[in-house]
Amino acid sequence: MIRLPAITALVLGLCVAPAFAQESPDALVKRVAEDVLTTIRSDKDIQAGDIAKIRQVMEVKLVPNFDFVRMTALAMGRNWRTATPEQQKQLTDDFRTLLVRTYAGALSNYRDNTMDYKPLRMNPADTEVVVRTEVKRSGQAPVQIDYSMEKTPEGWKAYDVVVAGVSLVTTYRDEFNDTVKSSGVDGLMKALTNKNRGPAPPPPVK
Repeated sequence: MIRLPAITALVLGLCVAPAFAQESPDALVKRVAEDVLTTIRSDKDIQAGDIAKIRQVMEVKLVPNFDFVRMTALAMGRNWRTATPEQQKQLTDDFRTLLVRTYAGALSNYRDNTMDYKPLRMNPADTEVVVRTEVKRSGQAPVQIDYSMEKTPEGWKAYDVVVAGVSLVTTYRDEFNDTVKSSGVDGLMKALTNKNRGPAPPPPVK
């Protein structure tokens, strides 16, 4: 288990309203990261660990702007193609729920972080880019966080977050593959459902 601030990678993420649909990917990341940090610093309920309110912030500022279908497909690897459309939809919904539940509990701990935004390397015709940032933490070494993003009709969306070289979605790949190998796609669906009914699991990448 890698002890890194992946909640920063996940939650200081990506939110785009229709008015910002043509916003560049690096401007999007910067705008939302600062918005989320401001929310954390100003909301005493979040700082106190109000999970319901934290999840609300994640649902509003994060969830609509990740491509969870692609994230789930990446996490499943070749097994994604063996799932029916109905299974793919449920797996995507369950993986989305799992990520929100997994990372919500740590959000309140990051009010003192600051972000450094690296210059974007992008050509005009690019439809996929990597937005590179660095999280600075008081008394600790900074951590590089890269957002893999794709251009969609609704604006730029993230499909992976890489923390200090470790991909968020691929941290789940071995677990998902092992479950499918032993229990099939239905077994993975059941495992995700059970996880989402139980206590929130600890982040695989911190």
